[in-house]
Amino acid sequence: MTQPFPALTLREFGDDLAQVFHDINAEWITAMFRLEDTDRAVLENPRARIIAPGGTILFVAAADLGVIGTCALQRTGDGAFELTKMGVRESARGRKAGTFLLDAVIARAATLGARTLYLLTSSRCAPAIHLYEKAGFRHDAQIMAQYGARYERCDVAMRYAPGPP
Repeated sequence: MTQPFPALTLREFGDDLAQVFHDINAEWITAMFRLEDTDRAVLENPRARIIAPGGTILFVAAADLGVIGTCALQRTGDGAFELTKMGVRESARGRKAGTFLLDAVIARAATLGARTLYLLTSSRCAPAIHLYEKAGFRHDAQIMAQYGARYERCDVAMRYAPGPP
């Protein structure tokens, strides 16, 4: 039987990976948008902004390239988590690293007790939106109203709701 994600492994956040978290996210954000103050606050202080309040940051590594992607779960309330800062290095795209990472983050959200798992993005990120939809995220006006104002670029809000739409 073939492995669905050959040569990909999951890594946990450690302070030694803080700069990698910053760099992977700054790469995709600046390629499409501009870094906003909210981005900088999280990317420059991942332990204080993500880990300390009860969230997590995961990384995906490829045997031949090292760490190639990352994603965070940021606790935003009692049982509420934002899936945020998900990116894969452009040089490593096409290896299904995003799918591998998204599956791992959704599983981790469950272990953290997430009752609400949501994400905020931009319609300019069409490939990512398609990935999220395939994983069980659904467009959600309530999430947009409650959380969407955090980013200027946000015009899509989604809630994890696996099963038929």
